[in-house]
Amino acid sequence: MSKKRKYMDEKENFLALSEDFSHPDTAKVIVLPVPFERTSTFGKGSKKGPEAIIEASHEVELYDSVLGFEIYKQCGGIATLTPLKERTQSGEKLSEILERKTNEWLDKGKFVITIGGEHSSIVGAVYAHIEKYKPLTIIQMDAHSDMRDTYLESKWNHACAMARILDRPYGKLIQIGIRSEAPEEPAIIKNFGGRITTFHAHKIQKEGDKIIPKILDELDENVYITFDCDVFDPSIIPATGTPEPGGLSWEWINRFFEILSQHKKIVGFDISELSPIPNLYHPQFTIAKMIYRLLGYIFLLRK
Repeated sequence: MSKKRKYMDEKENFLALSEDFSHPDTAKVIVLPVPFERTSTFGKGSKKGPEAIIEASHEVELYDSVLGFEIYKQCGGIATLTPLKERTQSGEKLSEILERKTNEWLDKGKFVITIGGEHSSIVGAVYAHIEKYKPLTIIQMDAHSDMRDTYLESKWNHACAMARILDRPYGKLIQIGIRSEAPEEPAIIKNFGGRITTFHAHKIQKEGDKIIPKILDELDENVYITFDCDVFDPSIIPATGTPEPGGLSWEWINRFFEILSQHKKIVGFDISELSPIPNLYHPQFTIAKMIYRLLGYIFLLRK
């Protein structure tokens, strides 16, 4: 990778796209890798997640057989920036840098995807979208609530990611797939006075697609998705720091994204907490394909 380049070429970028469809000046979509990991408490390695997802994306077919078109063309090209590698040990400082960089691309009219390491790595990107789009509903797809104000004496622990996001004024927060909570987290959520709604994984498993209209009823017109890979059942994505049984399926998540994109405007999203397992490739391939499919749903109806 050339040090002078601020974006990846076709040998390294998301989907291995040619320059015609991957230059940041012309592409409508920007992928920003943020391989930051400082506070992982169980399984480690999420800092390697962005690179693994991008590398796996080279094996994703550009023609989507479900949607019936080449998504990268439909969305006007996808540029992949060089990874945001900051020497700072501070999640707070990183969030300031990431917010500024994300704002630069949003101001240029780009759709920004952040691929982070631990969940706290993407907070700055969410801040930028909160300021750009008002009112904004944040959809948190996650196995864990991540609502504690501090964990292990750190306010920027990955277990506090949503608490830090909610430090900023926002519209609503909708949690989807939650199945692990600290004893104090339900009370924390209650204190927000109805601005947070949780759809637990066990209720989704029970109701299936029937729960999707109930989720849609809670949303503003503009929505942002923050996606922790452990929302998937570990039989699908075992490569994550704190896998929880009873997670969501590929099929349900795909249907949700399809219906969501038909009824609301998805203004951005991020992915975090993929911790690659050596010689196991399907987790990062699955996430790469999911990113591509979600872009297809988002841009299907856009001009």
